[in-house]
Amino acid sequence: MSKDEENTMRILVATDCHLGYAEKDPIRGNDSLVTFEEILQHAQKQNVDFILLGGDLFHENKPSRKTLHNCMALLRKYCMGSKPCQIEYLSDQSINFADSHFPIVNYEDPNLNVGIPVFSIHGNHDDPAGGGSLCAVDLLSVAGLVNYFGKSRTVDKVVINPILLQKGETKLALFGLGSIRDERLHRLFLSKSVSMLRPREDVESWFNLLVLHQNRAKHDAKNYIPEKFLDAFLDLVIWGHEHECRIEPEWNSEQNYYISQPGSPVATSLSEGETVRKHIGVLDINHKSFKMSKIALETVRPFVMEDLVLRETSLDPDSGDIQKQIEAYCAEKIETMIARALREQVSQHKRQPTLPLIRLRVDHTGGFEPFALHRFSQGFVDKVANPTDMIHFIKKKQVIKAEKDGTTFVTDMADVLKEELEVSRVEDLVHEFFIRADEKNKLVLLTEEGLGHSVKEFVEKDEKDAIGELAKYQQQKTKKYLKETTTTAADKTHVEEAVERFRQERATLPGEEREELKEALKNKQSTTSNTDFFDDDNSDNEIKSDGSDPPPTRGRGRGSRGGRGSRGGRGSRAKSTKADGSVCGRGQSRSKAPVVASQQSIVSAFTATARSRTVKTSASAADLSDSDGSGTWNNTSARIKPGVGKTDSSVKGRSTAAAKNTW
Repeated sequence: MSKDEENTMRILVATDCHLGYAEKDPIRGNDSLVTFEEILQHAQKQNVDFILLGGDLFHENKPSRKTLHNCMALLRKYCMGSKPCQIEYLSDQSINFADSHFPIVNYEDPNLNVGIPVFSIHGNHDDPAGGGSLCAVDLLSVAGLVNYFGKSRTVDKVVINPILLQKGETKLALFGLGSIRDERLHRLFLSKSVSMLRPREDVESWFNLLVLHQNRAKHDAKNYIPEKFLDAFLDLVIWGHEHECRIEPEWNSEQNYYISQPGSPVATSLSEGETVRKHIGVLDINHKSFKMSKIALETVRPFVMEDLVLRETSLDPDSGDIQKQIEAYCAEKIETMIARALREQVSQHKRQPTLPLIRLRVDHTGGFEPFALHRFSQGFVDKVANPTDMIHFIKKKQVIKAEKDGTTFVTDMADVLKEELEVSRVEDLVHEFFIRADEKNKLVLLTEEGLGHSVKEFVEKDEKDAIGELAKYQQQKTKKYLKETTTTAADKTHVEEAVERFRQERATLPGEEREELKEALKNKQSTTSNTDFFDDDNSDNEIKSDGSDPPPTRGRGRGSRGGRGSRGGRGSRAKSTKADGSVCGRGQSRSKAPVVASQQSIVSAFTATARSRTVKTSASAADLSDSDGSGTWNNTSARIKPGVGKTDSSVKGRSTAAAKNTW
């Protein structure tokens, strides 16, 4: 291995895999898993040091057993093994993985053989929920398959502690932020409640990489995260959640960092952004320079989308058989689109699906009548993967808009398409219901927003206690408000007025109801699970090695007399003890970087020097050439960026500037 390769950190980057999407579809059910396997195969072929996932690994908050099983099987097949990991872990693992019962990076766990470590944050589809605030990625983490980081533990402040890694002379500070509701995170940024800690020593020698999962496109005033909100000391941002592939690093001239948006490897909606060719990236970092090499995925299902405006064709809306003419015209158009998909997007990969996704948006404005789609779709059952929703009719209508100066103008606006929304908003349905409700069904205590969020949690995340717990929580808050604002002699009318006034006050606070729902569910969890499965008093979270049984309990419940393994797990007596008293397990022959005790501050971890440890070198050298020959190295070491103030004592003053250089 050359000196340059010894100092080059190689990372495979992917986001939004959405495992389990449309798994009940007999045609498209395995698309996400097939492409995920291709991604892992590329990780092996490219000889990467680790894999970085940017959220939404799963499509559902509670993935099916089939999806979870297949994901774990693939990770075990491609990421476990005897391949030596050449990355040194320098930061405090008990802080980076504070929410894990095993706060140690998996490739340093003596009980595991990890060849390609996987680091992942959560997205908005697989975010923590329910008892214990767990998500599907937590299951992968506790199984030792994934290093899960970036979970925020508080709602009023976000502190991002980086994972500090080193390979040779290259040092990487990896910042991760799992998905947070965009409105709340936007508000936290504005109130300067989001901070990113940095190493205290040699601050300019670190390559600073942030991975996050938020709206990048502006949906409304606060439902996205502006790029200018992110700290200027960053070198590269991996942006998850957006599905359009824009993996080529884009320079932000205002903040002076690069942004790479890998997009989703599987189409989860029939929208224009999903038609862009799907890629993953191999990121090479050498000191303060980096190169992103994009790799086209070959197992992605072909997808072609086009628009058809009937008034721009030769069809006459007043013709007697106009519907049949439109049907024949659309059938011919779809046949052309199928041929185009097979010609342009089919690779030579044996596992690529051959039935394409087709979407034809037909604008029938101008007196054209749409035809019946059910009968039409039967003719394409064996030709496309989505015969029932190939065609979507839209009709533009004129709407009158009023400007602030009082002037009005007429414009065309297309009907809102259902599939352009990721999901139908449950909150909007609740709001619409109470608008139409009569007086006896109007809300008295809860607000429409709060109930909407509760129903959404119930529908999308199976939180069966969401509605009831919010009602109890609001009842307690209302009682407290009445005690503080009314007298004991207040009559019924005054009390009702005070309750309504309190409800209206809450309704004017954006996002307040959702935070109250989270607080209510959190209180529920704390009362129903007073004791954790693990003994928190035992700092090392280990079963006692002396083989002693737990104290007996009353009753004839399962395990009350001690079950299998109650006398000690396999190997409990076979472990040896080092001179310092620590326990040795299988696979601890090589020297390990010690885990800093959780009582120590993050400053101590950041200022620690690199630990000495023997690292095996790989027999096959990493190939630094771009897969398509278009990759360039970007040098970030010479940048001077605007200073960003920081109150944390562990952060050194930042001096920076900006220039785009190629190495």
